[in-house]
This record gives sequence, structure tokens and C-alpha cells, in this order.
Amino acid sequence: MVHRWPALFTDSQIFQEFIRVVGKSLKDNFFDALDSFSPGLMDLFRKKRGLTSQLLAPLLCQTKTTEPTDVRCLCIRGLPVILGDDPSAFFKTSFDPVDKDLYSQTAVGILCIDEENSQMNPARVGIILEGNMVMDDLANLPQAFCVPFGLIYALHLEYHEYMKNTFFFVQQVMLDLGKSELAPKIQTLKNQLSM
Repeated sequence: MVHRWPALFTDSQIFQEFIRVVGKSLKDNFFDALDSFSPGLMDLFRKKRGLTSQLLAPLLCQTKTTEPTDVRCLCIRGLPVILGDDPSAFFKTSFDPVDKDLYSQTAVGILCIDEENSQMNPARVGIILEGNMVMDDLANLPQAFCVPFGLIYALHLEYHEYMKNTFFFVQQVMLDLGKSELAPKIQTLKNQLSM
């Protein structure tokens, strides 16, 4: 994928391509939707029990402020957990971005680069495609999340199994794109957020 689409590998080019294909701004629409869904998502995160609660607890503990970027980071990290995806296959954390062993088997993902192990809002964020870091200077985790989603959607590629529900939720519920029939987990979450 990396070598077939070299012209798209800056975040601004991906956002422009998304506008060309879809007719609307990915960043603006994604952040507006994320901010709108954030209070409901955070409430759901706090109410979850069992294994889901155990997976969400460290994320909730790391979110120390109500600053918009921190809240967005929490929601982006928690969304795959409540949708039953495998965020550990997508979100990688490293002190050393040169250590490729951590992500060499990752088809699509985000690399959080931080000496303080702050997974929620790391100092630097990179994009991993086909086991290679193709970008490493994104402003923050929420912006980085838009890049692989926008790239996959604009190029009509399939979502990887480990983040499929999350990306479909972003596409169908948050951005109102594509088919209207929702998978059961996505429909359930949509219903919970509309109560």
C-alpha cells in the first residue's frame, strides 16, 4: 500500500483526497461528531462492568483533564474497547520509534512515541502502514486517528478486522457515510448514545 500511493502520504493530502471523494472535511466533521458523542461515550465508559471495565479503567485514570484533546484521546482509545475490537493491534506505544520489532507486523496502526508512556496524549504520533512508519510528526492522537481512517475510506480499501467495528462506527454513525444498515454492536452503541 505504501508504495502504490506515495502522493497521499501527508496528512493534508489525505484530508484533501477525502474531500475530493466524499465532498466534506474529514477533520471538521470527525471532530464535531467526536465532541458531540464524547459526553455519552465517557458516561458509558464509566458504567461498563466486567472485562470491558478492566480495559477502560487505565484509560479513564490517565485522562486527568477535560481539555478537548484529552477527552478526544480517551474516546478514541475507548471506542474500540466497547465495540469489541482489538485496540492493542492498532495502537502501539514506544519510547524509540526506530524499534521496528514493536510494529513490523502491523498492517495499519498508530504509533504513540513518548518517553513518559503517556498513551492518551503522547508527545509524538506516527502512522504505521504495512509494518513501516510512514509519518511520525502528527499533532496529536485524534488527528492521527483521522489519517488511516481517511486513507482507507478514500481509497475504498477494507477495514482491518482488529478495528473494523470502530472504523464502521466512525463511518456510518459519526460521519453518516455509506450504507445505513448497522452491524449489531454498532447499532447497540448508537442506541445507547441516543438515550
